[in-house]
Amino acid sequence: MTTTEPSPSEFREIHLRVTTQQTDQRLDKYLAHQVGSLSRSRIQALMEEGLIILDGKPVKPSHLVRHGEEVVIRLPGPKPSPLLPEPIPLNITFEDEHLIVVDKPAGMVVHPAYGHPAGTLVNALLYHCRDLPGIGGELRPGLVHRIDKDTSGLLVVAKSEKALEGLSRQFKKKTTERVYRAIVWGHPQPPEGRIEASLGRSKSNRKLFAVVEGGKEAATRYKVLERFDFLSLLELRLETGRTHQIRIHLHHFGHPVFGDPQYGGRNRRLGVLNSRQRQLAAELFELLPRQALHAGVIGFIHPATGEFLRFSSDFPEDIRQVLERVREKQR
Repeated sequence: MTTTEPSPSEFREIHLRVTTQQTDQRLDKYLAHQVGSLSRSRIQALMEEGLIILDGKPVKPSHLVRHGEEVVIRLPGPKPSPLLPEPIPLNITFEDEHLIVVDKPAGMVVHPAYGHPAGTLVNALLYHCRDLPGIGGELRPGLVHRIDKDTSGLLVVAKSEKALEGLSRQFKKKTTERVYRAIVWGHPQPPEGRIEASLGRSKSNRKLFAVVEGGKEAATRYKVLERFDFLSLLELRLETGRTHQIRIHLHHFGHPVFGDPQYGGRNRRLGVLNSRQRQLAAELFELLPRQALHAGVIGFIHPATGEFLRFSSDFPEDIRQVLERVREKQR
């Protein structure tokens, strides 16, 4: 097997000279600070490939820089992504050279996968973000977290390696703010609390997840904002970010998300209602063919400026119509 090395014209060279104030730092840390678009892990990978030269020689990440040393980074041009850009409209809440915050509509898959090879958020971002510097040597946006296909709301996507590294660190340390709102079946008691239950693959359906012994730690805080006849409006705050976490936790708690076809939130709940309530529920299902779950708030520290940013998003039209209908009946 042979590989084709980039030609000299495909490299971009970055030249740096160490000043007195910058001495005695590890080289990888020094370069990560000096070159805003490159993460420390990417710099270390370039060193392993011999593409970072100090005073004409390859060097290790642990080298402590000295005044007057010259560093040359030979940066290969990013490879095209195998994913195709698509001109899909996006509802952009915020964007700069480092990151983009998107209000995702229900029905849109975040990343291509089996059964959804195109029409995803990533395909749309590849078309919209023409200035991507590349992540891991490939022209692509950096996904920090995801939202289920039929859940609407806010998510942040990195446009550079440095932004991806900084945001990922915050998500891992659980310092971001993520607030969802949901319409659920019944009236949770107590009206405010914390659900803690480990999650893993369902034993009965490998495509779904469930509360399982020995699974991954997961915790969700909830608060009842409004009560209706047989439904409630909840605010939910994620302490962890597991796949389908809110939906599984609320189902486990006995108050599944209204309309959720996978986790007990749709037709199977109708048996506990009287005829008048069943008629209203049927009307609401017509208005909302998905789970009534929306990622309404996201907050994080900007990985480049250090500023705390917080964004909010109102319910989309389908959930708004459901709320208007149940409030009208309540009156």
